[in-house]
Amino acid sequence: MEINWDEILIQINGLLIAAKPGLVIVWQFILAWWWLPLPFLLWKHFSYFWLWWRNSLWNAKQKTILLEIKIPKENLKPMRAMELVFTGLWQIWAEPNWIEKWWDGQSLLSYSFEIAAIDGVPHFLIRCPSSALGMVETHIYAQFPEAEIFEVEDYTKKVPQDIPNSKWDLWGTDFKLAKANCYPIKTYHDFETERESKEEKRIDPIPSLLEGMSFLKKGEQIWVQIRATPIFSEIPWIEEGKKVKNQLLSRKMPSKPKPLYREIIDVLFGFEKKQETKDEGLLPPEMRLTEVEKETVAAIERKMDKVGFEVGIRYIYLAKKDVMVKSNLRLPMSYFTNFNTKHANAPIPDGRTIPKVRKQWYDPFWFPERRLHLKKRLIFRRYIERLPFFFPLPGGTFVLNAEELATIYHFPSKVLTPASMIPRVEAKKGEAPLELPVEE
Repeated sequence: MEINWDEILIQINGLLIAAKPGLVIVWQFILAWWWLPLPFLLWKHFSYFWLWWRNSLWNAKQKTILLEIKIPKENLKPMRAMELVFTGLWQIWAEPNWIEKWWDGQSLLSYSFEIAAIDGVPHFLIRCPSSALGMVETHIYAQFPEAEIFEVEDYTKKVPQDIPNSKWDLWGTDFKLAKANCYPIKTYHDFETERESKEEKRIDPIPSLLEGMSFLKKGEQIWVQIRATPIFSEIPWIEEGKKVKNQLLSRKMPSKPKPLYREIIDVLFGFEKKQETKDEGLLPPEMRLTEVEKETVAAIERKMDKVGFEVGIRYIYLAKKDVMVKSNLRLPMSYFTNFNTKHANAPIPDGRTIPKVRKQWYDPFWFPERRLHLKKRLIFRRYIERLPFFFPLPGGTFVLNAEELATIYHFPSKVLTPASMIPRVEAKKGEAPLELPVEE
C-alpha cells in the first residue's frame, strides 16, 4: 500500500485551519523553509570531514622514515638532556595559513617516538618526516655524540598483518590524562635525578620497562608508541592553565571589557553596578595556600613555560598464542604508573580503547567474540599506520611539554639498566689523526 503524502498534508492543513488559522501560516513556513537551518546544523560535521579528506590527500604525499638510535655504551647524560632534544625538534612546527589548511590540506607534521621489544631485545626508534631527518640527527648528536642513528625497516611489517588470527593474539590500549591538560605529570624533577651527582644513585623509571621487556621470550613483542605533534595555538592549554592557577590562588579572572554601546546603555539607564569590595585579610592569596596547592601552582607554571606537544600514547602486547603470557600485557601499564601524582596529573588507560566487550542490558549476547576480534584488529591497524587516536573521529590526544616527554621517553644509562639487551655502541668514536695523508 502506497502512502499518499499530498493527501496527508492536505488533511494536516485542514486540521490546523479547524484548530486555529494562525497555525496554518506557521505550518506553511515550515514546509517552505525547513531546509534553511540545515547548513548551520551540519556545518561543523561537514567542515571536519572536508578537512579530514584534504589532510589525507596531503599526508599521502609526505614521505616518512623510521630511525633506530643505538645509544652509547657509557651513557651518562641525565633525562634533561633529552628535554633539549625535544625542544629542538619542536621547531618543525610551522602553522599553515587558511588556504594551506583548508584547500591544500596541510597539517602540522608529527613525530612518533617508539620503543619496540622484539623477542626480548628493546629498540629505541623515531618515525619522522624525511624532511626532518637532518634536524633529528643534529639534536640527538648534540646531546649524545657517541650515538648511532640509521634507517631501519618498519618492525610492524615483520609480523602477520591480520593479527589477531589463529596463531597470534594481542592486547593494547591508549592513554589519556586524568585531569586537564594544564596539570603536569610527574617529571624528572620529582625523581631526584638532578640532585644526585653519582649515576648509580640516580632514580630513573624507564629501567622497569626495559628490564621487563628483556625477559620476553621468542614470539613475544611489546610496542610502545608516543605520537607527538608540536603545537602553539591550536589547543588553548595555556589559557586553561592560567584559569586554573587563578582559581587556586582565589583570584578573580579579569572580566572582558564591555562593548561601547553596552557602556552607553548602562550609563543612560543607570544599569551600572557598584563594585563590591571584600575584605580578604592582610595576607595575599599566595600566603594562604597549603603546601600541596603551592606545589600544584608551581608545577602548572613550569608546564606552561615550556614548549608543548599534542600527544597520543598507546601500546600493544602481541605474541604467538602458544607462548603468550597474559601478565606481560600489564608491563607498559605499570611503567606509566610511575608518572602519576595525586595533586597534579596522571596518564591512565582510556577505557574506550581497551579490547574488551562489555555486555550491556540492551546487547547481552550480540556477537561478543566477533566484536572483540574487530576491536583488536582496529587497535593493530591504528598502531601500524600511526593513525591519529580515535581516527577518523577527533579526540584521544592531550598536551605534554618537552620536560614531560623527556621523562617518559629517554635513553637509559648502562649502570641503571645493566641486564637489558639494548643494542649499544660498543666502541668509542675518535677523531682521525692530523697526519693522516689526504688525496689531493
